[in-house]
Amino acid sequence: MNADLRPSGPFRYGDRVQLTGPKGRLHTITLREGGELHTHHGVLKHETLVGQPDGSVATNSGGHEYLALRPLLRDFVMSMPRGAAIVYPKDAAQILAAADIFPGAIVVEAGVGSGALSLWLLRAIGAEGRLHSFERREEFAQVAEANVETFLGHRPDTWDVVVGDLVEQLPDVAAPASVDRVVLDMLAPWECIDAVAEALTPGGVVLCYIATATQLSRVAEYLRATGLFTEPEATETMVRGWHVQGLAVRPDHRMVAHTGFLITARRLAPGAVPPDVRKRALKKPSYGDEDIEVWTPGAVGDRAITDRNLRKRVREAQRAADGARLASGAGEPAGDDVD
Repeated sequence: MNADLRPSGPFRYGDRVQLTGPKGRLHTITLREGGELHTHHGVLKHETLVGQPDGSVATNSGGHEYLALRPLLRDFVMSMPRGAAIVYPKDAAQILAAADIFPGAIVVEAGVGSGALSLWLLRAIGAEGRLHSFERREEFAQVAEANVETFLGHRPDTWDVVVGDLVEQLPDVAAPASVDRVVLDMLAPWECIDAVAEALTPGGVVLCYIATATQLSRVAEYLRATGLFTEPEATETMVRGWHVQGLAVRPDHRMVAHTGFLITARRLAPGAVPPDVRKRALKKPSYGDEDIEVWTPGAVGDRAITDRNLRKRVREAQRAADGARLASGAGEPAGDDVD
């Protein structure tokens, strides 16, 4: 990354800035010439922040103070425009660890959603890696691309987004046994496992991020049935904050509990049969045909977003990307701030 685009140093026009005002209220703005933040507490001119170091305090026309910080990646993904539901930071961190995403890795991701996980993956693979992201809906891909450009300040050369079906288009993107890691965030990931097995290098990792126990069960059974992967491992991550004030030390009343399950497995070498698989093959399966119906995508369910709402989110994401292009000197901004 160009040193001028690093998220540090004095604030510049085009930077995203997170302002913490009275009573802890947050405002996220994009600095622009002549821009102003209007609240019922007064007006804060953007120009008062330009040239100030990260972590400065600015005062608005009403005498109220605002702490100004560049958003961390975890802050950005929680407030950015969304097409689809995002992967929460707690799960993104576990995905990077469980899938062992490393600098220089060739990674396949599907679906891209709003681009939250793409940002974490791009950071982890570094300048020598490659991320191939697949998304079936063009509008979701547009939101993701704008969000990535907004945060990074440019479109990374290590990333490409394919609008289409992973099963159909993965062979055109990646040669057999050439992919190090595959991350699937979709309603029915078992539909892609055969294509993934073809693309993964021996020892490579497939990781599925799924929401329900029925999805988890079907993915695990499908991975076992292929005979191409190690025994799958499933986890979920819960994060509980703590209140720490003097001697008043206690768990927070609210916590980020279940958001999804992670299930991982590793690609076996061609023809390899682990010893535990031989033992398991002698046992009868623990499910029948009636259970398959419960596992279908329709029964699992999916959240829908209206086309009108999605078009609005695409516009919001693209306005934010305009600000990032201004900061990098690559274009002119368009639209208003997104608070």
